[in-house]
Amino acid sequence: MIEKQFDIPFLANLSLREKQIQQNYRPIIGVHKWFARRPGTLFRGLLLAEFGSGNLQDLYYKSNSLAGITVADPFMGGGTPVLEANRLDCNVIGCDINPMAYWIVQRELATLDPQEYRLAANDLINELKLKIGAYYNTRCSICGSEGVPVKYFLWVKTWECRDCGQVFDLFPGYILATNQRHPHYVLICSKCGDLNEVDDYRNPGPCRYCHEQLNAYGPARGNRCTCPHCGEVNRYPQPNRGVPKHRMVALEYYCPYCKKEHKGRFYKKPDLDDLLLFRLVEEKWAQSYSEFVPKEEIPTGDETNRLHRWGYRRYHELFNPRQLMGLDLSCRIISSLPEGEIRAALATNLSDLLRYQNMLCRYDNSALKSLDIFSVHGFPVGLIQCESNLLGIVDESRGINVGSGGWTNIVDKYARAKEYCRHPFEIKHLNKSKIQVPIPGEWIGSDEANGSSQKGRTVHLYCGSSTDLKLPPDSLDAVFTDPPYFGNVQYAELMDFCYMWLRRLAGKVPGFQRASTRDRDELTGNTTMDRGLIHFLEGISRVFQNMALSLKPGAPLVFTYHHNDINAYIPLAVALLDAGLVCTASLPCPGEMGASIHINGTGSSIMDTVFVCRSTGRVPRRSIVSTPEEIAALVRLDLMKLEAGGVRYSQGDIRCITYGHLIRLAVWHLRKEWPKNEDADTRMAKIAKEIEKAGGWAGVKEHLLSSISTPEKQEWAALENSGEYGGEEYEITF
Repeated sequence: MIEKQFDIPFLANLSLREKQIQQNYRPIIGVHKWFARRPGTLFRGLLLAEFGSGNLQDLYYKSNSLAGITVADPFMGGGTPVLEANRLDCNVIGCDINPMAYWIVQRELATLDPQEYRLAANDLINELKLKIGAYYNTRCSICGSEGVPVKYFLWVKTWECRDCGQVFDLFPGYILATNQRHPHYVLICSKCGDLNEVDDYRNPGPCRYCHEQLNAYGPARGNRCTCPHCGEVNRYPQPNRGVPKHRMVALEYYCPYCKKEHKGRFYKKPDLDDLLLFRLVEEKWAQSYSEFVPKEEIPTGDETNRLHRWGYRRYHELFNPRQLMGLDLSCRIISSLPEGEIRAALATNLSDLLRYQNMLCRYDNSALKSLDIFSVHGFPVGLIQCESNLLGIVDESRGINVGSGGWTNIVDKYARAKEYCRHPFEIKHLNKSKIQVPIPGEWIGSDEANGSSQKGRTVHLYCGSSTDLKLPPDSLDAVFTDPPYFGNVQYAELMDFCYMWLRRLAGKVPGFQRASTRDRDELTGNTTMDRGLIHFLEGISRVFQNMALSLKPGAPLVFTYHHNDINAYIPLAVALLDAGLVCTASLPCPGEMGASIHINGTGSSIMDTVFVCRSTGRVPRRSIVSTPEEIAALVRLDLMKLEAGGVRYSQGDIRCITYGHLIRLAVWHLRKEWPKNEDADTRMAKIAKEIEKAGGWAGVKEHLLSSISTPEKQEWAALENSGEYGGEEYEITF
């Protein structure tokens, strides 16, 4: 059972390593972007801890078969629990209200001929090269070679002065590249726009061309910018001005002829030919018609309102003409293919490619690469935008991709993902070495996908609300899931960005007849749609009750959760009590990447609580406590186990671990006299009162932080470079 076999040091260590570079541990995520995927290593560990026979660390790196076990995930999202259970030979049932989630998991589990896929993908890329490849070329400013590929086009937003009518650039800063991955800093001259390489951006000296003093800091600050022509202070953005305009200011390109002798990256100011080439694309696109480019209105929403503030009103406005031309041609090529998994795979590739092919992407001037639109879980509208080469660039001498965001990148990623399905592996760490350990006998997909003639494992996926999922009583051996974290990610608002394109290629697929992936029953907090904690509570409660009816007696419902606000946990406690379930354990495990842009340097937590819940069973007596001092002791024990696994933690992590225990104990103490039929506010108030009675975070914190030295905020660093709860004689039956 998980309560006895879950190995916190071992799994926390693996999970944190995986989240640092997840595609190396679970290449399956390369099928398509999904948000906040939890570590596959964690769910593999949970499944083996519950159903395996033997020591978890021994089982983990061996081939395992849990044939005959049926596992459901009512919030499958990107599919992690479904995929891990399927790989272990379980029968799986997955459900999600978002049609994009349904489509992605379908593709992850689908049978795909790798050679046929590669041939079709190469044909597509070659046709793109033939018809539009020239629009992604430039002249090398060093050797003068024509037709060398551009990696990235860099654009700055422009503004028309409200006073004098002159147009000027909204530069927040003039540093194009730092000296971390390039020999020098690269600065854009504010006067002539030339690119200058300097050693010290604080004392850069004069421009090598116009001799104007260089400056690292731009004039656009705090949504204000002074017009350089008349001195008027202009405010931006202003929605009534329409879609933002951009000016091309720099190119990063790749010259295979100079590469051996050249140190660092290739940068240039766009020359006249570069500008004329884009003007040609604009004129050509203006005369085109496309049935694939989405011109639907962008609905209001918590995230999409950011776009509205900048004047974006329709989805196609988020792309420039070169991007639209290339994406439209890609769609036409894909749509000409016969129905089947090859077409579905390439349509998925196009949907995933959109993340890099839009005018909201930014250029990371330290990592020197494009940041895709979802590098944060929102729609960030910056002042400097990055346009990636649509086709992708391959270094023929080494056979690797140069840069990111092109077709060759996406195809390679997808091919690796599907190869992993056929031949999964795990990563073992020995000293400072990483070893890829093949796991023969396991695979991801149906029996048909592995060429088996015997029908064993089953896969059932549903697109819809899990409250409507009809499953027989006592039919599930377990539920493993990762539910929405209240308002942390607006899945539908973000996924509509891809869905608007994919629905034109998907054909007759459940859910894809809808105009949007948005649904009134989606369980995320959303101010625009008036979805608060009550909506979240009622939905989670219905799902948990539905799952509890289908679980065998004592079978586990396991879910991961974390949030900065204890109030976001309360609906989950209510839902568990409504479903007649008790928390038998709350286990800490890293679930986020600490280096993520939206986490690093903040007070946010990377630590999930794994809630293990059952309708009947036993719990260790030592885990049932009531005072802040006793809860602090349990938290301290968790922290010791994380330290044993080499996991560093912040105050935010400690807070979330504490929240887990507070919720677990509140459920335990209220389980016997729970007013299931009272209104939602009353039920939530009872949970809040029980948490307050136990001291809450403030009470537990007093007994923790004075004896623990830990940073207040996340200070991410790469992990690469004592008493137990008690035995059976100390357990309480429920």
